Amino acid sequence: MGLHNDYPWVKAPVIIGAPMRLISLAPLAVAISRAGGLGFIGAGTEVHDLQAYLQETSRLIRETPIAGCKANVLPIGVGFITWGFDLDIAIKSIQDHRPAAVWFFAPNNNTDLVQWTERIRIATQGDTKIWVQVGSVQDAVEIAQLCRPDVIVAQGSDAGGHGLERGAGIISLLPEIADALKHQGLEGISVAAAGGIVEGRGVTACLALGAEGVVMGTRFLASNEARIAKGYQMDVLRANDGGISTVRSKVYDTLRGTTGWPERIGGRGIINQSFLDAKGGKVTKDNMEAYAEALKKGDVGWGENGRLTTYAGTGVGLIDQVQPAAEIIEEIRNQVRDNEIRASNRQSKI
Repeated sequence: MGLHNDYPWVKAPVIIGAPMRLISLAPLAVAISRAGGLGFIGAGTEVHDLQAYLQETSRLIRETPIAGCKANVLPIGVGFITWGFDLDIAIKSIQDHRPAAVWFFAPNNNTDLVQWTERIRIATQGDTKIWVQVGSVQDAVEIAQLCRPDVIVAQGSDAGGHGLERGAGIISLLPEIADALKHQGLEGISVAAAGGIVEGRGVTACLALGAEGVVMGTRFLASNEARIAKGYQMDVLRANDGGISTVRSKVYDTLRGTTGWPERIGGRGIINQSFLDAKGGKVTKDNMEAYAEALKKGDVGWGENGRLTTYAGTGVGLIDQVQPAAEIIEEIRNQVRDNEIRASNRQSKI
């Protein structure tokens, strides 16, 4: 399969760490890859620090090499929020360090991806593979035709953080994307699943749907290696019933000042007082001032009655402890194996 050929150190099932902006940095990305997955650094739009992130990654890999890696290619990826990053600055870091993949998300126009993918491929002589995140069948087909990415990440509507405000869950989205790509003669593009997946049952379901790999972001918020405030992390552990306790909107972006997102994209986060005070999605001056005050309070600014943003997906209620990334991945692999055995036993009784 494509992912195993391009990333020979990965183990089945392929667990992929989402490029969570400024949370998934070198320690988390390397830990995921070292455990047989594929970790991504979440550069987002902050590309001025990318050189330092990749230098740290190189140091961690030199200290403890990952078996099976290709020479001169870092066994991690880098994720970019494409509406706001400077390609000219990023390209030098990518060329110098050659991460195994780059992940593009949220261009203002899909046609922008043509230049970006071409320049990355030329700069690394094809060593760095191209991943593009989509939330609709239409985008998947259009982007596949425009720039033939190596991987399409199908993000279902249950995903935490940013995604389409209107979209399907992964159960219907992934197979429809796969069918559409096949119909267009583009079935050679790998498809990875994302959105609401935090443990082995979700991974097993996505593999059954045809995913070559499974992306998790929210689950790795509760990892030791995540660069995350304690209050944020504790909010992830506190939340349950994620379909009710989280919401996708533009409120949190407005409060945080990250307002450059394309109009059709919103951010899913845990409902808190900031959201409740934004009647009809309108953020008032008082709400903005209260958010600014909460920032000064540190960890106590998060929580049900808090105001600071906790981006998380609907699977958040299935997370109840902080663990090392390697332990999370091993636990999920064991769960998948157990699920397969149970499914086989049930099938044999039919």
